[in-house]
Amino acid sequence: MAQFRNPDAVARLRADFERQGAMSSMGITLADIAPGQVTLQMPFNPAFTQHHGYMHAGIITTAMDSACGFAAFTLMEAEAEVLTVEFKSNFMSPAAGEAFRFEGEVVKSGRTLTFTQGRAVAISEGAEKTFATMTATMMAVRGMRG
Repeated sequence: MAQFRNPDAVARLRADFERQGAMSSMGITLADIAPGQVTLQMPFNPAFTQHHGYMHAGIITTAMDSACGFAAFTLMEAEAEVLTVEFKSNFMSPAAGEAFRFEGEVVKSGRTLTFTQGRAVAISEGAEKTFATMTATMMAVRGMRG
């Protein structure tokens, strides 16, 4: 099982997450943090829907990107910050639900590049359905704080 490379990883992750105006604006919160894994959650909000009433793909992609990025961050060294290099998302069905969960998981962690995968889960009346996935590459950047 993976281990945190930085003993302050969880505290730093929480502080970095709280500084993201985008996450708070969308009502996205941290649900779980483990080495190589981060889970975010979000209630349905009609302010973030597209013209058919589903959550907008841009909102879902933003949340999956953050989950993947923070999952990568959990395995980075103390002096590293995380930035997204690239990602690809696939939507298998519309983003319809009462609430949403976004899971990010590290596939392979390296010194500079970390490969991750993510998924978005819609929750309605207690039932869960994965409706989108992501693969993302994250980069450890050193000498950059905040």
